[in-house]
Amino acid sequence: MTPAYWSILALLVAIIASCVTEWNIGVLAASLAWAVGVHFGGLTPNQVMAGFPTTLFLTLAGTTLLFGQVASNGTLEHIASRVTWLCRGNVGLFPIAFFLFAILISTSGTGNISTMVVLAPMAMAVAGRTGIPPILMAIMTANGVNAGNLSPFTPTGIVVRESLAKAGITGVEWKTWAVMAGVHALVAAGAFVVFGGVKLFSKRDGDGSSLAEALETKHYVTLAVVLIWMASVMYFAAPVGLSAFAASVVLTALRLADHSDPVRKMPWNVIIMICGVTMLISVLEKTQGLDLFTDWIARISTKGTVNAVVAFITGIVSSYSSTSGVVIPTFVPIAPGLATRLGIADPLPIAWAISIGAHLVDVSPLSTLGALSLAAAPEGTNTRTMFNQLMAWGFAMAPVGALICWLVL
Repeated sequence: MTPAYWSILALLVAIIASCVTEWNIGVLAASLAWAVGVHFGGLTPNQVMAGFPTTLFLTLAGTTLLFGQVASNGTLEHIASRVTWLCRGNVGLFPIAFFLFAILISTSGTGNISTMVVLAPMAMAVAGRTGIPPILMAIMTANGVNAGNLSPFTPTGIVVRESLAKAGITGVEWKTWAVMAGVHALVAAGAFVVFGGVKLFSKRDGDGSSLAEALETKHYVTLAVVLIWMASVMYFAAPVGLSAFAASVVLTALRLADHSDPVRKMPWNVIIMICGVTMLISVLEKTQGLDLFTDWIARISTKGTVNAVVAFITGIVSSYSSTSGVVIPTFVPIAPGLATRLGIADPLPIAWAISIGAHLVDVSPLSTLGALSLAAAPEGTNTRTMFNQLMAWGFAMAPVGALICWLVL
């Protein structure tokens, strides 16, 4: 076989392993990158190691550390407690409020998984106390955190940005965020209607003040540090990762948050996964395997169907493997080549379709967001029924995502 076929085979092995094992696929992908690149692709070890995404690693590490500190000193939890207070006891507004708040927090840089870790227990507790169907609250919150997951501050948004930048596509971070947010808002609205959200407007739960907790000085200062960091990135071109480390140092120096525990709780598995898969994708590029992979998808697509095809494929793969660690770094880089082969001038909609398809299925209990919702289900919930509901909804999102991308993009 040619080096291109060997690299494709290595990628397929990594994807299959991510679906059927609990291995960290980044470690496997890095090993395969070395084996295929050196022994079959004619590359040197230094050429393989050059594919390690140093900038991406620093960015992921810096942002996850910063928001780990923000979560550890209670800032996120205290702000979340005021969400229901703002609803003034109108039960119908609770799922909508959690959806909007999830977008806000996820967009700020926390990302989908970290935001869900914070919000899922509170959202499901509110659902249990007020009679909101747990499946509705789970879907609203999960779609909310995913709606903000492609901002230029989040780990997954950074991966997408870096992938597009390699193809010469820059300055579209907020447009990408808006497309993702709009699609997830559409899906969340459908879930709100399907699972009885409209009927909840007739219910009251006091004035909601019992869940409102006062913010302390440390929380206000923490928010100020985060906002200054965001402004430095958005308006002064500060490097995301290095400036996040600097903001983390400020929080530590001001004794607003400890750094040792957040460092231990950083999502090292995800960071290693993303960096390892990125190394393997680099080998694919150098051995022309990425071109071959793109050709295969181009053969089953047309100009009119390519967005639906890639959304469906990524939805199915993402149902069983990591969206940010496997699907996004694997598929987004093929968007420019796929557009060229099909005679499409702008590859950005293809990249959007890949991201939408991969994220919409994440409410499945096989994915982290669905699993967190299920784990936080209120007492008395039939978890088997909820598991089946989440599973059905998650898998249904693969064809739904394909349809949305076909109609809209």
